[in-house]
Amino acid sequence: MTLEERLSAALRDGSPGEWLEDALAAAAERPESIGRSFAAAGRRVGRQALSGAPGWTADEAARALLLSALPPDRQADQAGELYRHGDADEKRAVLKALPMLAADTAAVPLLHDAIRTNDTRLVAAALGPYARHLDQTAWRQAVLKCVFMGVPLTAVDRLDERADHELAAMLAAFADERAAAGRPMPADAAALLDRLTPKEA
Repeated sequence: MTLEERLSAALRDGSPGEWLEDALAAAAERPESIGRSFAAAGRRVGRQALSGAPGWTADEAARALLLSALPPDRQADQAGELYRHGDADEKRAVLKALPMLAADTAAVPLLHDAIRTNDTRLVAAALGPYARHLDQTAWRQAVLKCVFMGVPLTAVDRLDERADHELAAMLAAFADERAAAGRPMPADAAALLDRLTPKEA
């Protein structure tokens, strides 16, 4: 089952009513109408967590489905517009929707913007599956920012696959700074550093 299918099923279980179906049809037929529907999603479908789609709320799922309903050649541009003009909840929904869209690398600037913020939810959302398009240098810096901000590393897609010796060196330096200040390293970051550190024979 695709992410889009899971979100659709989870929302159906929550009985969002006819509004969402009408909004999805409008997005497909009149892409310029999505702004109004995107902003209204929280009021229309609610903001409750979806049991059928862990990690998603109803408004996030509805917004992701609205973006995926757009014609493919409009998805990247509209995602950028909605991100730039949206509030924090709308920005997060755009970031989480990116793996579902025909965006290729066009939306990478949105990740860079989110990672520069001090909003832990945006930073976490930026490191989902679409973060495969981040170059390794930017990805390492984003992971380190997660550690610094206390964002659980479970938010980072493909963490063990992409983690390398340079990230280990960055984490070790950060651990030294924490130790000098009498502060512990977050447990998940310490565990990652341990996995990346060669063991003596």
